[in-house]
Amino acid sequence: MMSTKRLIGQTPKVGIRPTIDGRLQGVRESLEEQTIKMAHSAKALIESTLRHPDGSPVECVIAERCIGGVAEAAAAAEQFAREGVGVSLTVTPAWCYGSETIDMDPLLPKAIWGFNGTERPGAVYLAAALAGHNQKGLPAFGIYGRDVQDAGDTEIPEDVREKILTFVKAGLAVATMRGKSYLSMGSVSMGIAGSIVDADFFEEYLGMRCEFVDMSEFARRIDEGIFDPGELKLAQNWIRENCKEGKDYNPDGVRKSAEEKRADWDFVAKMALIGRDLMVGNPKLKELGYGEEALGHNAIAAGFQGQRHWTDHFPNGDFMEAILCSSFDWNGIRQPYILATENDSLNGISMLFGHLLTGGAQVFSDVRTYWSPEAVKRVTGFDLTGDAENGFIHLINSGASALDGTGQQSVDGKPAMKPWFEISEKEAQKCVENTTWGPAVLEYFRGGGFSSTFDTRGGMPVTLSRVNIVKGLGPVLQIAEGHTVELPEEVHRTLTERTNPTWPTTWFVPRLTGEGNFRDVYGVMAGWGANHGAFCYGHIGSGLIALAAMLRIPVNMHNVPEEKIFRPSAWSAFGMDREGADYRACKAYGPVYK
Repeated sequence: MMSTKRLIGQTPKVGIRPTIDGRLQGVRESLEEQTIKMAHSAKALIESTLRHPDGSPVECVIAERCIGGVAEAAAAAEQFAREGVGVSLTVTPAWCYGSETIDMDPLLPKAIWGFNGTERPGAVYLAAALAGHNQKGLPAFGIYGRDVQDAGDTEIPEDVREKILTFVKAGLAVATMRGKSYLSMGSVSMGIAGSIVDADFFEEYLGMRCEFVDMSEFARRIDEGIFDPGELKLAQNWIRENCKEGKDYNPDGVRKSAEEKRADWDFVAKMALIGRDLMVGNPKLKELGYGEEALGHNAIAAGFQGQRHWTDHFPNGDFMEAILCSSFDWNGIRQPYILATENDSLNGISMLFGHLLTGGAQVFSDVRTYWSPEAVKRVTGFDLTGDAENGFIHLINSGASALDGTGQQSVDGKPAMKPWFEISEKEAQKCVENTTWGPAVLEYFRGGGFSSTFDTRGGMPVTLSRVNIVKGLGPVLQIAEGHTVELPEEVHRTLTERTNPTWPTTWFVPRLTGEGNFRDVYGVMAGWGANHGAFCYGHIGSGLIALAAMLRIPVNMHNVPEEKIFRPSAWSAFGMDREGADYRACKAYGPVYK
């Protein structure tokens, strides 16, 4: 597996703040051991469970001494700054001095775990400290176990484990994005609003910067040979051995010749190398005399405009997008890149959120069509049953559909899309083998190219999400947890032949709640805020909700069970209607970096 640090900036650590009653001569001394054990229990849980998206283990830093007052709080803050802490978790089994001991750094996502025990009032400190956070405008997540534990119990209950891990994963996502770039390759694609890159959104809400290059940079680098020729040869050999061409749907008199298609393959291989190099740089280019190009743009995510200014003349970016977004290529298994089709930066950020929370590849899709049971019956004669009995949504797109989306990996014998660092060579190869590359339909893409074509296996739990920006409101997030489904081959073929059959297809069924947009499948499709969405493996809605709250992005549509929703303590003060309170809290606090 290829695991290298490709972005500039420290990998954020988790800072654990063991907080204690500061009264010496009996009280503090009696609590030191229990408090430190609690901190080490949290550290062991986090470090044994979580990895960063680059595959490296998450590291925790415990404050050098327990925090009993403001001097020790300041010392911990200085230590955390020195050691690259990006997330703050305070733990205590007892009463401590609330506003004297809390973490006051406005940029660190923060939570407090107050031990639920009767010997000492950890819950009382939790309530007092959260009140201090709220009064000072520093939102913090409160973690409190449902069941009373004995003072000497070092086990972390399951409900506490879940909240700690949800908080830490979301907090690390916030810290990882900070200071990185979104790279816009080109400009606006076909009037798609998400590709009108909003630099204010990136800077104020995510702490990122926007970088912009014209697509002519690809042409320049291709013409002048600004790429690693050795890697290009490796990529070309891998493509010849692994990338099977699919059916050419172009009329006989229009199709490209075999020789022209070979030239297109060489061209799109170069595009893939150049797109990656633009994002993260490549030291090989310096050896070739291109020191400036070797640096890249420190881009944690990017988008390629493509249509139409590029694709009316050159081969499209579909191969580049699909292969970079996958967890493997000619170099073997490696961390996926986040590269959005049509430079839809808002869908690119949705992909980034999913990747930072899971470490897995993301699939960029058009949210194309709602198929009702009645429509399927009329067109195919087939009666939908099982998970698909209420209809489904057709997710399909020409571009950044990672090959992981085939579902050819497995967890417990079932189809899956795994974190890249858990994928086997055999699983990666199965994904490649179950993908064909359809020659571009030339009425869409006059310059040619190839699109990944696959059918996603059914039975995968997935989460579809999308960030939208609304004038006068700002960014909002949509979430739909659900499952993929498979259709009989004849039914599948009949439905896909009605649109562009060279593109990858996922049949998606959202989990219904009987209320609001999730009353039925039609309501999900009708309520979706844009033409695109991004999906990843697993039901990660609770993590997305926690992440959105940290970034002050309200959630306008979701089907996450109420008991899984985890937001900062202050949100409960903004009204009894939970989702309306989310809007009011996000408005009151505003963007973190503004």
